[in-house]
Amino acid sequence: MKKDVLGAAYPHRPASVSETVSEAASGEAFDEGAGQSPNVYPACCKTCRKLPVLASSVHAGFPSPAEDYVEGSLDLNEHLIRHPAATFIVRVEGESMRGAGIFPGDLLVVDRSVEPRDGHVVIAAVEGELTVKRLKGRAGQWSLIAEHPDFPPIRLNGGGEASSIWGVVTSSVRRLDHGL
Repeated sequence: MKKDVLGAAYPHRPASVSETVSEAASGEAFDEGAGQSPNVYPACCKTCRKLPVLASSVHAGFPSPAEDYVEGSLDLNEHLIRHPAATFIVRVEGESMRGAGIFPGDLLVVDRSVEPRDGHVVIAAVEGELTVKRLKGRAGQWSLIAEHPDFPPIRLNGGGEASSIWGVVTSSVRRLDHGL
């Protein structure tokens, strides 16, 4: 059985993103043993590994070893995921959101319980494909805007299968491997 980067096993890859959207919308994609796309993951909060949080902040200029005190600990699940049952993680492909600091390979934490508003970065299903864009406009006049000049806006129609907002991006996680 194949495993994704988060260590979760998935027995099959859905035939399309549209199938993944349908499975996730119904909750099937996140049921134990159900198939999952290798780019969409449930936000599982079963594991807890508290990491130390230093009391001092990190200086981008000259280092200051004056404060070596551990302030507390941080569980990344608690920090990144507010509504576990409505949250999933999706891997970014493509360059259209570079201007927003979202790069290929980043993992986006997406909360379906957050009401999408003007200016939010959202995951949308457009003609059966998932895309990440900034939501702009007001009721009845919504567009998905890329943060890269080479990508045109996508005008949203009245909803339905052709286009719908799938969730609001609440965090972006990027690994800095440095060849490790």
